[in-house]
Amino acid sequence: MPAQGKHRRSPSTSLGRTLAAVTTGGAVLALPVIGATSAFAAPAAAAAPQAVAPAAVAAPVNSVAKAAPTKHSVVAGETLSKIAREYSVSGGWKKLYEGNRKIVGSNPDLIHPGIKLVIASSSDGKAAKASPSAERGTSADRADRSERINAAPVAQAAEQKAVTHTNDLDGWIRESLAVMAEHGIPGTYEGIHRNIMRESSGNPAAINNWDSNAAKGTPSKGLLQVIDPTFQAYHVPGTSTDSYDPVANITAACNYAADRYGSIDNVFGAY
Repeated sequence: MPAQGKHRRSPSTSLGRTLAAVTTGGAVLALPVIGATSAFAAPAAAAAPQAVAPAAVAAPVNSVAKAAPTKHSVVAGETLSKIAREYSVSGGWKKLYEGNRKIVGSNPDLIHPGIKLVIASSSDGKAAKASPSAERGTSADRADRSERINAAPVAQAAEQKAVTHTNDLDGWIRESLAVMAEHGIPGTYEGIHRNIMRESSGNPAAINNWDSNAAKGTPSKGLLQVIDPTFQAYHVPGTSTDSYDPVANITAACNYAADRYGSIDNVFGAY
């Protein structure tokens, strides 16, 4: 049997009750001191405080509202292709036309100054014209832009060819219907053609120099025999200001008929 008391702790390892001052960030804390033979970890409360931003000021991750679509006011000489390229519309002029079909009408080539097109927001919620800094991209980006620019004249020529109207009564009526659709003016091919044949027999230079209007100095002119005051009052923006111009004459007359009779289709005599 081992001698009694052999494994008793030596008096030198007993805990002292002495207190030592520990400085943490300027504060003095009284901590117990353990003998030199034992390791000691400072309490967590004694660690230097760290600045923590209040939860209330943390920006919500999903708090950014989606940007509103951009609106573009068309100016003279612009085309859907040009505007689509200017705003880098994904899908080109066809996508731009799809989103503005009600405004543009049935003919995507006939856009007139003053109408406002909605440019849909891109995936990042923005729809803005390309800036000079955006033009400085990688070589691949530049090559892609070069390809689009070189192809643009061909695409525009194809569009113009696709919507070219013949320079005859049929072409004038169809072009007028496209303009009317853009401006929300009702009327059909049959209604327009019927009234033209009665009023002028299809002669765009026709003029009435014998009726009461002529006696007042405002003779009826053109395909649908419109007097100048009526033509000026109901002229449709984007068409010629010459009352003898076939398309301008038809659209002004149909605009007047829509205001007074609901549609040119409802006109079956002098109006």
